[in-house]
Amino acid sequence: MPRQLHIANGNILAQNILDLGIQGDIIIWREMLCEGPTTYELGTPEFIKIRKAFLKSSYQINPEDYGDKFIKELRKLDSIKDVDEIILWFEFDLFSHLNMLAAISQLLENKVDLPVYLVCSKKLKGEKEFQPLSQLSLKHLKNHFDQKIHLDQDDLEMANLIWQYYNEENPLKLKALIKQKSNFEYLSSCVRTHIERFPNSKTGLNTIEANILSLIKEHNITSLNQLLGYSIQYQGYYGYGERQIQRLLNKLKQFYTLNSDRIIFTKKGEEAYAGSRNFYQELKNNDSFGGVKMYDFLYDSESHNILKL
Repeated sequence: MPRQLHIANGNILAQNILDLGIQGDIIIWREMLCEGPTTYELGTPEFIKIRKAFLKSSYQINPEDYGDKFIKELRKLDSIKDVDEIILWFEFDLFSHLNMLAAISQLLENKVDLPVYLVCSKKLKGEKEFQPLSQLSLKHLKNHFDQKIHLDQDDLEMANLIWQYYNEENPLKLKALIKQKSNFEYLSSCVRTHIERFPNSKTGLNTIEANILSLIKEHNITSLNQLLGYSIQYQGYYGYGERQIQRLLNKLKQFYTLNSDRIIFTKKGEEAYAGSRNFYQELKNNDSFGGVKMYDFLYDSESHNILKL
């Protein structure tokens, strides 16, 4: 039986791996690298400084917790011993995939020369529906583990390249990799989803913000809590958690209001939904994705190009 090291995206998944009784040590990846500034090299003083500052300002996360919850786990990748293979457990979405890319980059940085496998959400034969790994029964999770995907050197180098580009100032480089073939079934979709996070050139809203307005328009949403639930459920490939979606809803407050027993558009909301007015200046903030400022670029939905301002 090969000695395995498991890298799991989050506490729930780590616990499920333990419950399966699969042998091997587990490193828990507790980060959300899809939001805020990052650097290509993980765990450096610069990286730690900017991540602590972002997580504190945007999510009120205590900087003192960052060392225990992420850096201590990250350091375990610096000296991997008595291991025959590495198993990555990451979901299909953008949130998980960016964490996965960073983990692979760290393995290459440390010159880890071991077989690497990926357990990722997908609909397997005999399963009724597609679900995230963290929501699967142990039986189905074991099925995914048994059908894990071997990542070859080309896959690992491609993952590293995408992580490098994510931390540079030109997201156009990422667009060129969307059609690149690899053993990552959802990587192209995640890169496309990331590109659509830049504000639309006509409306100033990005894709997930526009999607939230569509939910308000198309559904009879009767409370802020229901809006939060719908926004989480119907977000597509983003994989955002409750706190991330709530932050988005707070940002969009000028577009909707709770009127007696239903959430309706304000005048600005009607204009934003109809695309009759550009809200770029009103929404603009200092948010970053990796190495770029969100509002330094525009996304053209017709050409699918990114335009630098």
